[in-house]
Amino acid sequence: MQLVKSEPKKSSILPLFAVGTFGLHLLSLLLLLFHGSMLQMLNERLTPRSLVQLVDGRAITVDPKSSMERYPETVRRFVGETMTLLLTWSPKQPPATIWESSSQLLANNLQSKFLSQINNLNSAGRIANINRNDEHILVIQKISQPIAIGDGEWKVEMLANQLIFNGSDNLGRAIPFNKQILVRTIDEQKTVLPTSPLPWQLAAYRLGEAKLEIYNICELQDDKCSSNLN
Repeated sequence: MQLVKSEPKKSSILPLFAVGTFGLHLLSLLLLLFHGSMLQMLNERLTPRSLVQLVDGRAITVDPKSSMERYPETVRRFVGETMTLLLTWSPKQPPATIWESSSQLLANNLQSKFLSQINNLNSAGRIANINRNDEHILVIQKISQPIAIGDGEWKVEMLANQLIFNGSDNLGRAIPFNKQILVRTIDEQKTVLPTSPLPWQLAAYRLGEAKLEIYNICELQDDKCSSNLN
């Protein structure tokens, strides 16, 4: 009987090649992840953050925003507080005095138009002639979320009533004030703070720090509010 010698098995290099390639890919992936994390950390260090000191004494850091950007709540608060300031009067806050300080929050070409609207709201006529014993309070029911209509420009809708009280009418009466209000960013703050500011002058100045202005006020049904600026 003849014995047949078996040939030695040839070892294949393909498994070793596959393992080596996988190892290189894994190392490359780890290096990419490492460099990515380093770049993110560097970007966070190089991106300037602003220190903001709040009125109550707290200090916070905020991310930078483009000069044309505002948070929706900033726009809503600016509109609500500006309109409340403009349309809330009392014997201690005469309407003409309030107008002098808070009208700076309106665009220049809107001031005379809105003053006429205020005068038409009241049967007494011009705000300079309104009974100084009356109290006028703007009560806001709703302010919509801002809708962007351009770079640094927004539209909000406000539903409100101006309540009027006097000595002979304790229940008061309400004048509807439902409007579209257009807001835009400005480069420089327009409001000026006097040396010894009164409370409403300080309020107007604080609102002006947002670098926003109201540039048109229209009826809710006006479809051409953004173009009807005259």
